[in-house]
Amino acid sequence: MEAFVAVMSIGSMTGAAKALGKSQPVVTRLIQELEQELGFPVLHRNGPRIAPTEQGVAFFSQAELFLSGLRTISERARQIETAPAKAVELASIPAIAASVIPLALQELPKELFPEHVHVQSIASENVVQAVLARTADVGIASLPLDNPGIDVHWIGEVPCVAVVAAGDELAGKDMLQPADLHGRRLIASANPYRLRMRIDRAFAEHGIEPGGVIDSNATYVSLSLARAGLGVAIVESVTLSGLPIKDVSVIPLSFHVPFHWGVITATGLPLSATVRRLIDAIEHQASKLTSFIKHDSLPSI
Repeated sequence: MEAFVAVMSIGSMTGAAKALGKSQPVVTRLIQELEQELGFPVLHRNGPRIAPTEQGVAFFSQAELFLSGLRTISERARQIETAPAKAVELASIPAIAASVIPLALQELPKELFPEHVHVQSIASENVVQAVLARTADVGIASLPLDNPGIDVHWIGEVPCVAVVAAGDELAGKDMLQPADLHGRRLIASANPYRLRMRIDRAFAEHGIEPGGVIDSNATYVSLSLARAGLGVAIVESVTLSGLPIKDVSVIPLSFHVPFHWGVITATGLPLSATVRRLIDAIEHQASKLTSFIKHDSLPSI
């Protein structure tokens, strides 16, 4: 039908073929197939010369109207695909919510920025439940992420670091060895099934016996406790990029304690153009973090 309208509008097979980006034999074949479907000829052929039949002239107006409607539908479909979501619900652990998320939202193009953005800064377990309940379009949670019903788009990894008060005896060191931490009070995440599990494992592997422990439910709380001189905080390095705290010293560890998090959505949930672009922006901003590693599948923890 498009080939026929092009021939009628331009007046020749050659011109129609050029306008459609096809060869002349293809255009000829398309019109022949159209005539077979219609059951009547739409063009008179006399060698290289063509002219519309009476039936072809009558059909042309209907075909043109139909194709115009299809173009309108196609354009509307593209607008729907690229239209910004009215609202985006984002659930994230505090470390990412306070560091990567603001920069990722800033990266969204104006035409995709939603009218309303709701950012929840909550624990990983609550992030997963929000995604499963579909009250969050996108979730960022620390590992493990073995829950059925969620799709893990990618996994990010950064190393943990030590944080002490600026006046602490360790503050001047370029890197902390296991011996530096022996007998010192540990400030760390309280959840035994996530980051704390890896901290405890690393301490056990290196024979580090802390001189007491202060449990914390958030990195920024651990940082405040360390600034008060209450111990050595072992924290993920993401929060520090978004919430730098004065009067503390951040020191790399000589041994590796990884912090992993994943970007998740509900399985089977259609993702809007805004949500897809936001997931890409989160990855782009996370890639700027010091020592960032991206995993396309769940790493062994």
